[in-house]
Amino acid sequence: MTDRQTDPKTELTPLDQAHAAMTSAPDDDAARLRFYERIADVELFMLLEDEPQGDQISPVLLDDSYVMVFDRAARLSAHVGEASPYVALSGRAIAAMLEGQPLGMAVNIGVAPSEILLPAEAMDWLRSTLAHAPGEVEAGIDRVFPPQGLPETLIAAIDAKLATATGMAAGAFLVGVEYTGGGRGHLLAFVGAIPRAQDALVRAASEALTFSGIEAGAMDVGFFGPNDPVVEKLAR
Repeated sequence: MTDRQTDPKTELTPLDQAHAAMTSAPDDDAARLRFYERIADVELFMLLEDEPQGDQISPVLLDDSYVMVFDRAARLSAHVGEASPYVALSGRAIAAMLEGQPLGMAVNIGVAPSEILLPAEAMDWLRSTLAHAPGEVEAGIDRVFPPQGLPETLIAAIDAKLATATGMAAGAFLVGVEYTGGGRGHLLAFVGAIPRAQDALVRAASEALTFSGIEAGAMDVGFFGPNDPVVEKLAR
């Protein structure tokens, strides 16, 4: 299996771009968080010793400490030099798979500008960050107004997350709200969301906050039916 016919060493991928932004500004926490967000979201190709046997896999290890992953199948092939078995998983799935094991990830070693060794401690941090679950509350909405003061990094992160959530909801609105009984804030409102997709949408919104370096309380997430009276206010 191969990627499209481009040189895997010269084609810049989203992971390459996030890595370049991080390394060019080592003191920028936001750039570092965006890199780890890309690691979690992208499909990674993990090099295996043998073809998968059902749900059992045997990853190739670098120095007995790192599984070897690549963000393009062609990059994996370029590293090995021949056709080799692999499994394609998201970064978050690989992080979960490595839980309880003293293993990190060796990313794009020798074939891309984004090559990096992520030690086991980094994978522990990524797992704990991805596992964060926001609390649930119910609140009435008295007034809806345009969002104010949200960082551009958060808006960009929300846009990126929504791009991966196509088909999970009929629509989404980012608004400012005034709640019944007092209190103001920002709300990411999903309209007509598929019930089984709601947890994934909440998690995506939570990750957008986390990987933008924004406190969790900066934005709420709500779900509304298409005929809910609030929807008309949201759409104005």
